[in-house]
Amino acid sequence: MSGALLAIETSCDETAAAVITDDYQVRSSVVASQIDLHAAFGGVVPELASRAHVEIITTIVERALAEAGVDGPGLRAVAVTSGPGLVGALLVGIATAKSLALGWGIPVVSVNHLEGHLASVFLAGVEVPFPQTALLVSGGHCMLTRTPSVGRYELLGETVDDSIGEAYDKVARYLGLGYPGGPVLDRLAGGGDDLLGFPRPMLAEGYSFSFSGLKTAVVNYVRQHPDFVVEEVAASFVAACMDVLCGKVRRALEEFGDPAVAIVGGVAASPVLRSRAQALADEFGSRLLIPPQALATDNAAMIGIAGWQKLAAHGPSDLAFGPQPDLRLVFS
Repeated sequence: MSGALLAIETSCDETAAAVITDDYQVRSSVVASQIDLHAAFGGVVPELASRAHVEIITTIVERALAEAGVDGPGLRAVAVTSGPGLVGALLVGIATAKSLALGWGIPVVSVNHLEGHLASVFLAGVEVPFPQTALLVSGGHCMLTRTPSVGRYELLGETVDDSIGEAYDKVARYLGLGYPGGPVLDRLAGGGDDLLGFPRPMLAEGYSFSFSGLKTAVVNYVRQHPDFVVEEVAASFVAACMDVLCGKVRRALEEFGDPAVAIVGGVAASPVLRSRAQALADEFGSRLLIPPQALATDNAAMIGIAGWQKLAAHGPSDLAFGPQPDLRLVFS
């Protein structure tokens, strides 16, 4: 095996570890989800998330190392998410990474979770051209960037209120569909038609996003129509979301003509978005870069890719770093 590093991800409600080689091969990727733990509350409870990470992280790391067939001292580094995310959850991953790195005598690399998502396109096993128009959509984030080269980012626009993943979860919770809402809404949307004409907020206004008004429109419709058909509401809501996301990407491709368009973040697991994005990329002759469905949501493999990139560009991190719950991308 070529040089490898251990990556750890605990920014929210997945406890994850992976072993990634310096040529970006995934030797192992282990993810323990807390969905069942938080489902009764309709969302992530930070204190419960932190405790769950503490209870299982050692087991997850051991599994990742065993599946990769490596031991700690044989690794080149430990990469770990330092933000953004829940402060207590981040602290568990960081403390674990530092302890392991010190015990094994290897460096530690602090990784921005958002850079991990943007680096996840390298997990698809295809050539990754630059520059890219990159849409990052998840439960906590919604932004459109341009990526001229590895590690450089230009912000085109971001949400002014809710992220799209947050809007999905709130609508699903209001409809009584449980948590998380994305997969259920996408599945139900396949059984209905876009008949309700929900608004497409800020569709014609630059590159910024807004989903709060769309969420409110869905709630108002349901209140006013107690005999609503859930498949029609789901289909109309999902269609509005996809029109907004793809409309912004279309505008960027028209303006910049980038050879690649990347769709990353947890919402990139949506089969609806994957299909719409592929059609858009084909229309503009761009390559669609999208991680495998299983690696679109939070995982440590993407942190490993970003860790290698950061190690090459900036070297190891100072051990003084701590959790940064509001960490942002640095835009050039």
